[in-house]
Amino acid sequence: MNLKFKRHTVTAALPYANGPVHIGHLAGCYLPADIYVRYLRSKGEDVKFICGSDEHGVPITIKAKKEGITPQQVVDKYHKMMGDAFKEFGVSFDIYSRTSSKTHHETASEFFKKLYDKKVFIEEVTEQYFDEKANQFLADRYIVGTCPKCGNENAYGDQCEKCGSTLNATDLINPKSTLSGEKPVLRNTKNWFLPLDKMQPQIEAYIDSHKEWKSNVHGQCKSWLNAGLQPRAMTRDLDWGVKVPVEGAEGKVLYVWFDAPIGYISATKELFENQEASIKNQEGERGEKVTTKSGVIPEWEKYWKDKETKLVHFIGKDNIVFHCIIFPAMLMAEGSYILPENVPANEFLNLEGDKISTSRNWAVWLHEYLLEFKDKQDVLRYTLCANAPETKDNDFTWKDFQAKNNNELVAILGNFINRTLVLTHKYYDGKVPVAAEYTKNDILLLEEISKFPSRIAASIEQYRFREALSELMNLARMGNKYLADNEPWILIKTDEKRVQTIMNLSLQISANLAVLMEPFLPFTSVKLSNMLNLNSGLKWNDATRTDLLLAGHQINTAGLLFEKVEDETIIAQVQKLEDSKKMNEESNIASVEPSKAETSFDDFSKMDIRTGTILEAERVPKTDKLLKLLIDTGIDKRTVVSGIAGYYKPEEIIGQQVCILVNLAPRKIKGIESQGMILMAENNKGELSFVAPTKENMNNGGAVK
Repeated sequence: MNLKFKRHTVTAALPYANGPVHIGHLAGCYLPADIYVRYLRSKGEDVKFICGSDEHGVPITIKAKKEGITPQQVVDKYHKMMGDAFKEFGVSFDIYSRTSSKTHHETASEFFKKLYDKKVFIEEVTEQYFDEKANQFLADRYIVGTCPKCGNENAYGDQCEKCGSTLNATDLINPKSTLSGEKPVLRNTKNWFLPLDKMQPQIEAYIDSHKEWKSNVHGQCKSWLNAGLQPRAMTRDLDWGVKVPVEGAEGKVLYVWFDAPIGYISATKELFENQEASIKNQEGERGEKVTTKSGVIPEWEKYWKDKETKLVHFIGKDNIVFHCIIFPAMLMAEGSYILPENVPANEFLNLEGDKISTSRNWAVWLHEYLLEFKDKQDVLRYTLCANAPETKDNDFTWKDFQAKNNNELVAILGNFINRTLVLTHKYYDGKVPVAAEYTKNDILLLEEISKFPSRIAASIEQYRFREALSELMNLARMGNKYLADNEPWILIKTDEKRVQTIMNLSLQISANLAVLMEPFLPFTSVKLSNMLNLNSGLKWNDATRTDLLLAGHQINTAGLLFEKVEDETIIAQVQKLEDSKKMNEESNIASVEPSKAETSFDDFSKMDIRTGTILEAERVPKTDKLLKLLIDTGIDKRTVVSGIAGYYKPEEIIGQQVCILVNLAPRKIKGIESQGMILMAENNKGELSFVAPTKENMNNGGAVK
């Protein structure tokens, strides 16, 4: 792919500042974004890598309430923790900013005000959920309930994380407040809506112009568009966030998904503000004008408003709609900004066969890894890239981490480099020998070496980072095979000139590896470059050459690039996870959900619960959780849609007796009219089990009292 743009703006999703970074975050967007940016820099491209903490999301206020501290204290703690961990892991942001900054508040306010003045927004008084016990309006994430599209009983008021559907809080079935556990009531409130419905043709044309996007991204966007876009509120009734800068908006802040992506813009502005301040300080100290290498400091607008800038957002799949539809719609409405050229979203990374869960502490936290695995940043970078969930959810296991390190990094890459450098010191006192004469196979090898930069580049530019990493390792494998096939340690006794050529070529491969591995394994690249005494100014295209190390060049002392990870280390990490799971389960047992508000016998007696038998069961197409059941209630045979597919296979539950609420008002779910609800019990792991008669052959239609 031809890099036709003058400059690149690359963003990685702003992480919520309500907890540490874990490996799922890294694999989802931060590592691929860093690889891409490091590659562009090595190509000599003008690129800015932008990120920062999202500090205004509802999870922040939830965390603050839980810990009994202020939201500002929460974001200060985790902003520093995340920023330090990213830096130590080698994620090379040009700036890691935060949405609580003055620059961001001003930028977001100005953006909203411009759309407001252009009369883009629809001002509406709507009904919004209000928690009477907590005495406040509820933001979307303060409400949970059953998703009307897939039956997930823990969907949020803005999105179902099970099926990916974007929702309005009023769409939820059986909503409840996360603050008090009470059922919220609807009250009137005024908000400003972005008319996505009116903008649909423009948005659709934009999506259709990017058929090259990853299939998961394009498919999710088309699904949204096919369902028809609806106006979406850009303000919320909260006291934490960017204040809505118009009259009559007291007690309201900008919707986090309006506020957060503008954080990319404000961070870019802040980057250049910091550079300008630094230049002025230097001028003041030296008494002379100091400029950048290019002679001028480019204004931030070039990275957001120049058509010759390529904007790329790296995100996880749960953020696709916000970066591909809502944020572009905001930019379109504003009128002066470029739109994203690509949004390469990854799927989710699981851990030891189970979904990563911060609430259950089922995660590998980056800051803990960095403490426990000193100087092994690249081992984790390698493992996460090799297992990147680019097209489907993937799994991280500690045994695979060990295997990737021991069988690939140590046995292939590290082994080749160590043998090459050790033999060079042994035979030539660490000086690069002259290549005396090339054989036919040597010439073919030289040709192959020169092809690797373009091969790896092609994969990176198509956002296929696993494939790119595999090609990098193929170069190391080729070097290993070349040494093994030619056996210079034996040949040195009979043909010293031939060994000179073998070692020269092995050293050239080593130098090319040092250049090409930098985006993937930056710490190892520095280490290897130092061993080779290699010019630090080499760029990507220099790796097409096979003379990076001239004859007579002195290399430095050889050392190990990687060390084996022992079984004891892996056993300890797996045990740590198991201990965490056990503690969480014990905690859940100790904190059983409290009873709901008192109800009357008359209210209870209105529920008609009967015994029934499942006659037929089948999966509902295009859903992960739903089963369509035909149940004999003793009164009739009726269809019920139930979210139990994650726990029961259709063929296993034919003949299963159940308890069914038969007088529940019918509701359409995925186009199927569901006529009732079966009763299920849920344990502290979230697993479901039938509530059913314990005696066999209870007649259908028997009343549950």
